[in-house]
Amino acid sequence: MKDNNKQIPDKSRRAPKRDIDGVFLLDKPSGISSALALTKVRGIYRANKGGHTGSLDPLASGLLPICLGQAAKFSSYFLEGSKKYIATGKLGIVTATGDAEGEVIQTNQVTDECSKVEEVLKTFIGTITQVPPMYSAIKVDGRPLYKYARSGKEVEVPKRQVEIFYIKLLEKTQDSFTIEVYCSKGTYIRTLVEDIGQALGCGAHVTMLRRIEVDGLPKGTMHTLDYIQELADKREDFTDFTELDSLLIPIDKAMSYLPAIDIPYEKAVLLCQGQRQGKLENCKFEGCSLDYTDTIQIKTDGMFIGVGHIQKGVLISDRMMSDPLHTNLGLYKD
Repeated sequence: MKDNNKQIPDKSRRAPKRDIDGVFLLDKPSGISSALALTKVRGIYRANKGGHTGSLDPLASGLLPICLGQAAKFSSYFLEGSKKYIATGKLGIVTATGDAEGEVIQTNQVTDECSKVEEVLKTFIGTITQVPPMYSAIKVDGRPLYKYARSGKEVEVPKRQVEIFYIKLLEKTQDSFTIEVYCSKGTYIRTLVEDIGQALGCGAHVTMLRRIEVDGLPKGTMHTLDYIQELADKREDFTDFTELDSLLIPIDKAMSYLPAIDIPYEKAVLLCQGQRQGKLENCKFEGCSLDYTDTIQIKTDGMFIGVGHIQKGVLISDRMMSDPLHTNLGLYKD
C-alpha cells in the first residue's frame, strides 16, 4: 500500500550557513568573473567565509583555488608556485586588452607568419621582461591599472621580469597558434601572446586561455560549478554536505609542499599567543633546519597549526590557525 504520509524533501530550502575549512579546486568556466565564481561556490557549500586566490580574467577558464573558512588565511601561499596555461593566439588583430573582449586597435594582413612561430617561441624561453597590460590589477600609486585605462589616463607601467620554463606548440593554423606555457608566477599570458605576435610582425591577441596547473597545490581533480550544483540538488537531506565536503583539500594537505618544523605542545601554546620561540634544537625538522630562512609549516604532534619562519634561531609565526589547540576553551593537553 502506498504511504501517502511519506514526506518529500523540500529542495527549495537552504541549509544554514556553516564554518567549513578547505580548498576547492574549481574549474572556472569562461564568461564569469572570479568573484562571481567564488560567490557561487560559497553559496553551494553554504560557507560563512571564503576567498579565491589568483584571479582569472572572465575570458579565462581553468584552475581557480577557492579557499573556504580558515583556508582563506593561507590563500596567498597557494599560488606562490609556477603555473601552466594553454592559450590560443589569433594573428593579425591587436586589441586594447590583449584578449577577444577588447576593442580592436590594429589589424594586419596575415600571410605565412605561422610558419615561423616555432622559431619565435624559442626566443621567449628563459628570463624575459614584460610590461603588464593596462587592463590588469597591477597597482600604480595604490590604484589598479585598469582604472587608469578606463578613465583614459596615461601612466607609466612598471616592467617586470618573469621566467618562461617552456613553451610547447600544440596546434597552428594559417592565422592562429595554440601553446602550452609553463611559467613563473606573475607572468601575463596576454602580454606573452601579444609579444609573440609582435615578434612575428603581424600582432596577436588571446582568444582562449586556460590555467591547468599550479605548483605547490596538491594534484587533484578540478570540478565544475555544474557538477557541485548537481551534487547539491540530488541530496535528499539538504543539510548533508558529506559528498561535497569530500571534494575539499584540507588546509594541512594544501600546505604540505612547505618544509616543516614540529614543536613541543608547550611551545605551540605560547606561539599561538604570539610569543616567539627559541631553543629549537630539540624540535623535529622536516626538509629544513635552524639555518632555513624561508616560510615553513609549523606543527605540533604532527598537527598543522600555521606558518612562520626562523630568524637567528628563533621561530616567528606569520599566519596561524584560529585557536588550533582550543586553549581559549581551557582544553589544555595534559
